[in-house]
Amino acid sequence: MSTLHDPAIRGFASDNYSGIHPEILAAITAANDGHQVAYGEDAYTERLQEVFRAHFGADAEAFPVFNGTGANVTGLQSMLPRWGAVISASTAHINVDEGGAPERIGGFKLLTVPTDDGKLTPELVDREAWGWGDEHRAQPLVVSITQSTELGTLYTPDEIRALADHAHERGMKLHLDGARISNAAAALGVPFAAFTRDAGVDVLSFGGTKNGAMLGEAVVVLNPEASTGLIYSRKFNMQLASKMRFVSAQLIALLDGDLWLRNASHSNAMAQRLRSGIEAGLADGSIRGVTFTQPTQANGVFATLPEGIADRLRESFRFYDWDAARNEVRWMCSFDTAESDVDAFIAEIGRLTTA
Repeated sequence: MSTLHDPAIRGFASDNYSGIHPEILAAITAANDGHQVAYGEDAYTERLQEVFRAHFGADAEAFPVFNGTGANVTGLQSMLPRWGAVISASTAHINVDEGGAPERIGGFKLLTVPTDDGKLTPELVDREAWGWGDEHRAQPLVVSITQSTELGTLYTPDEIRALADHAHERGMKLHLDGARISNAAAALGVPFAAFTRDAGVDVLSFGGTKNGAMLGEAVVVLNPEASTGLIYSRKFNMQLASKMRFVSAQLIALLDGDLWLRNASHSNAMAQRLRSGIEAGLADGSIRGVTFTQPTQANGVFATLPEGIADRLRESFRFYDWDAARNEVRWMCSFDTAESDVDAFIAEIGRLTTA
């Protein structure tokens, strides 16, 4: 088959727009010859358990799945009885970007809390952490946080520990949506375990797709007492891959070495380059009217643009509105974002805002 797209077209819409890292393509090819037992009884999925335990501790168990929504729904479902509810930030992916799957497929209620920066605190959790024993209220039994958040911000290990302690003291569990967990670890300069297992997280979703994989995430159980039935719910949620070795091989390629860190560090650095370049332009007058709305802590940049500029800028570079009512946009960088991509984008912002 011939190439159907123009590989020269670049954008800042999503880290899902990027291709597959060559080392991950090579890992898929290496796993391809011959036959392996289906549905996870293969050598690659067995090896994957060892790799995850090296990063997350001896009790960690990984359940490869197809995608992030499947990982979140299946993982959270395993943590809850049918009457359970999940407390999350109102901006959380499980609330705004998963098409209602947590409630429609997972069968649990979301109790959401507005936040300025996408982060929960113990005090914010308490806005919805009440009503236990009240038969008229879905029971708040899990707190779910996102690392890095949907607004590109980061929890420190101490902040997660405070949330875990607060949740556990009230009989709740802590779930972490790690779609961009590698970006968080790279930005914080700590191992995964420092803000997951060591900080009291019970179950997490580990993201690979946004960090160079073709597809594939994993539900990772850190506290065996916090999750039940995953081997069954993964199947009835349609997340059990028959040829699981190809999902596992990708995650091995990311984690059995430093590819995860190289990819995430690069995308984070490109976001910093983008922000710094715009800040420099604002300082010298070559860019006008751009305001940042969140700190740039991982691989996302959030900003507002002057009226009408976003649509004109999208004629050259794809990106998404975040809050169209106030001209807020989101720019995401990927493992394959080049310095030249960032510099061209900055130059176009300057041309349009000073014209």
